[in-house]
Amino acid sequence: MAASSNSSLSGSSVSSDAEEYQPPIWKSYLYQLQQEAPRPKRIICPREVENRPKYYGREFHGIISREQADEILAGVEGAYILRESQRQPGCYTLALRFGNQTLNYRLFYDGKHFVGEKRFESIHDLVTDGLITLYIETKASEYISKMTTNPIYEHIGYATLLREKVSRRLSRTKNESRKASVTSEENTPVEKITSLVRRAALTQNDNHFNYEKAHNFKVHTFRGPHWCEYCANFMWGLIAQGVRCSDCGLNVHKQCSKYVPNDCQPDLKRIKRVYCCDLTTLVKAHNTQRPMVVDSCIREIEARGLKSEGLYRVSGFTEHIEDVKMAFDRDGDKADISASIYPDINIIAGALKLYFRDLPIPVITYDTYSKFIEAAKISNPDERLEAIHEVLMLLPAAHYETLRYLMIHLKKVTLHEKKNFMNAENLGIVFGPTLMRPPEDSTLATLNDMRYQKLIVQILIENEDVLF
Repeated sequence: MAASSNSSLSGSSVSSDAEEYQPPIWKSYLYQLQQEAPRPKRIICPREVENRPKYYGREFHGIISREQADEILAGVEGAYILRESQRQPGCYTLALRFGNQTLNYRLFYDGKHFVGEKRFESIHDLVTDGLITLYIETKASEYISKMTTNPIYEHIGYATLLREKVSRRLSRTKNESRKASVTSEENTPVEKITSLVRRAALTQNDNHFNYEKAHNFKVHTFRGPHWCEYCANFMWGLIAQGVRCSDCGLNVHKQCSKYVPNDCQPDLKRIKRVYCCDLTTLVKAHNTQRPMVVDSCIREIEARGLKSEGLYRVSGFTEHIEDVKMAFDRDGDKADISASIYPDINIIAGALKLYFRDLPIPVITYDTYSKFIEAAKISNPDERLEAIHEVLMLLPAAHYETLRYLMIHLKKVTLHEKKNFMNAENLGIVFGPTLMRPPEDSTLATLNDMRYQKLIVQILIENEDVLF
């Protein structure tokens, strides 16, 4: 809901001077406003209304005018009724009293009630959330517009201070019940600052591979009070108060999410599987240069399979390949793929190809796909090589490193061509559609591009020492 009016900020204690900025643990101003917001008051219709929709209650007053709704609600802040439109029968309106005026919102129902993006189980919840939003946006519009200035997210020293406080608290309570509630100096539950503290800790870890990764924000409903880990302000409302990164757990306002840098540090506890997981997410969660599947499989293949006839072309048993996939999903880098468990090297080769096929974003990303195809179409070999090199530089760091490592490995495979009968062209046929897929799911486009996919991989293998 949009606020019916805006007023200047009153009661804000936040300094506008960046040099004087001393952030508290959390800023409670918006939380206090939510507590002050008007409570919903349901005005029941004194008569039984015919043809009342089954998903509305006695707050439905039938077909009445705006003026009649205004009379019913007059003088009662937070009062609300539902009515059917006189001009458009079958269309319903929420009439709500706020700020000494009656506000009218077109009301919808699709299993849940809504007037905007948020969907509610009950009209009461919708009105409660609406009154909170209206009150806060009216009282603190200027404050909200300046929330993203001087964010705590950029104060590494502040995050370090938080971490030290948490460490002291944990050391004092570790001998107590494991489920004891550990709180900060202002009784803020530790889980509310975990992702912020974790980010600061990882930032200081020199061994952490510094691949850039955007946060995977999704709208989230927080149970109980929550504060934004970017601006430190309360996330107001009844539901969908903000967004949470599903990879690292960072909780922020939707508007603050636009300012959070691409520094997501995925938490292993949130990564449910290895296969079908975004490549950059996986390597950052495991703190490795490349996906551990790629390292483990290539290490095993190079140890005992480089001379295997038809390597990567001959398929292993599907059920055994699925077993390897499940082992990686279950055990991560501790998965046992040794010869004693899987004597057929084609199973390991098949598991590696399956990993690449299952990636939600291919190694050669959708963003660079068309550029690679265009480069492959260049007839002059030197110009083509230069064009391919330029596109390689556009790949995300983790994708580039994975592709580089794989090409070095496939070059080794070609050195044993007399035994395995797999040259760069044959490997291009196998890995072309495995490493790159067109953004549009078009069978025709895939068929048309197959020869260029093969050519790209062939060139990458043959020139890996120059291109990488």
